[in-house]
Amino acid sequence: MGTPSQLSITSSFKKISKFSAPVRILLFIGVLSFLWLPLALPIYWLLREDNNLATILTMTLLFIELLFFWRFWGKSVHSEAKIYVRYGLTRNNKNIAEFAKGLTIGFWFCLSLFIVEAFLGWLKVVASPSLPIVTEGLLSAVGIGLAEELLFRGWLLDELQRDYGRLASIYFSAGIFAVAHFLKPIEEIIRTAVTFPALLLLGIALVLAKYRHGDRLGISIGIHSGLVWGYYIVNVGQIIEYTSEVPAWVTGIDGNPIAGVTGLIFLTGLILIASNFFSKTSDREKY
Repeated sequence: MGTPSQLSITSSFKKISKFSAPVRILLFIGVLSFLWLPLALPIYWLLREDNNLATILTMTLLFIELLFFWRFWGKSVHSEAKIYVRYGLTRNNKNIAEFAKGLTIGFWFCLSLFIVEAFLGWLKVVASPSLPIVTEGLLSAVGIGLAEELLFRGWLLDELQRDYGRLASIYFSAGIFAVAHFLKPIEEIIRTAVTFPALLLLGIALVLAKYRHGDRLGISIGIHSGLVWGYYIVNVGQIIEYTSEVPAWVTGIDGNPIAGVTGLIFLTGLILIASNFFSKTSDREKY
């Protein structure tokens, strides 16, 4: 048995499970911020001359804290001993195979956007990707895909599903996913506004993909990672140049292929694939 103070803390967290999903989500973010900011702010201050390194270190710290806090949250709030299994992160051959399938889908989905734009004369290939860029891109992409899918299609989706039906959870989680990527100055929000519907569609597709695979997270992590990997190789590797035949809102703001009209069309196709062709008919569920 724990000490009286420990029992009191545990009892307080148990009460959180009775709150509505929006309140639980805000409390989670609040407690996490309380734990993270005292460590993150000094790092930003010490590395203020190198924003890139500061961001990498603080985001890594945030993810490590999340890994521990999710486990604590699962046990203390929801009495879930295996919270990651509930989120869909199971260590089995199906999840691994689905991750590999998703990685392939996401990677070629991203590259196909560039290929179509090149065919239409909107960009030209000026270099070949190097092995270090391909390797760095894969490692970065898997890290980003794992972190964001655990956050949005794992914890967040689970909290929403405890209170709402699947259809509502799809739209709410996709909306929060899109909004979370728009926490930036108003000038940037206006400039990159076309990115919002793209992120919304991507969020919907990733939830549908997870649902169509027995609520396992491997497929969503794979698709997300594949998209980031393809974009990393093209963007960081500087292997293309746009011809300015059409405006950036058609090809993608800041060279991001999903942040344009072409990307929106492709993402609509990805949603159709996710909702109809990702799994066998017996696996499908009605919403």
